[in-house]
Amino acid sequence: MKIKAIIPAAGFGTRFLPTTKSVPKELLPIVDKPAIQYVVEEGINSGIKDFVMVTSKNKKAIEDHFDNFSELETILKNHKNESLLEISQIIEKSNFLFIRQREQLGLGHAIWTARSAFNDEHVAVFLPDDIFTCEIPAMAQLIKIATQEKCNVIAVQEVPKEDVSRYGIIDVRRQLSPNLFHVKDLIEKPAINKAPSNLAIIGRYVLSPNIFSSLDNLQFGAGGEVQLTDGIQNLLLSGEKVFAYKVQGQRFDAGTIFGWLKTNIEFALKHPKYSKDTIEYLSMLDKEFLIMQSKADALKKRVTKLSF
Repeated sequence: MKIKAIIPAAGFGTRFLPTTKSVPKELLPIVDKPAIQYVVEEGINSGIKDFVMVTSKNKKAIEDHFDNFSELETILKNHKNESLLEISQIIEKSNFLFIRQREQLGLGHAIWTARSAFNDEHVAVFLPDDIFTCEIPAMAQLIKIATQEKCNVIAVQEVPKEDVSRYGIIDVRRQLSPNLFHVKDLIEKPAINKAPSNLAIIGRYVLSPNIFSSLDNLQFGAGGEVQLTDGIQNLLLSGEKVFAYKVQGQRFDAGTIFGWLKTNIEFALKHPKYSKDTIEYLSMLDKEFLIMQSKADALKKRVTKLSF
């Protein structure tokens, strides 16, 4: 299977304002490297070499990150810098093409904007807000299924019923294994009482080359945007198979401030350089919290006695 990646990175990042007024959200660090670099590394570890990044105005810093910086390399040539070596190896192994989305009209429109970069390759879509830690890379898991079953594959996970209106939700035609489902229908952000399941679409897809024609002339959908789920629905209607797979591993949502903070803590706890200091710091905070809680409880009892 010939495959290229699309990473849509054109959004305004309004949840992270004012930081994202000048810094792309995708470059906010998860411990010691930008979020989007984790996504590219996952793609490389899944056997992908070609990456198409859909960006927008004020996102040139993403392009610069995945380019050589000879001046900095010259300054550091006598100093071993593993982080710089890591990104240099990524640049050496991969091909990057940057396409501008002139209007932010939704995920479906962002994918459609990259159509000229593809011939007959399958499309691996990575949403950079979703970062996975897995023994086998998340995208590699989807590619294996897409190759074996000759189908489109979307990643899903179970979400609480009250959260279904935040996601695209699948309707299951048939469950093929504990983690694999034949998809009957896709519904973008349904009301709780209209959701056919609690299996939510998350940020990894392997789609046939027909996804671009499937997105042609698509009308605005939920939220007033061109939805990728509507394009996948068109693939279903045209007779293509769509499977959904529960990725084996842990997903981190770095698309909100609190989610980004939690992701940083989780990654710091597992980091070979920072884990010890992080554990010690969190232990200290825990002790301070217990002391404050004890004082608050004592004060509450005192106030209660005085009130009588």
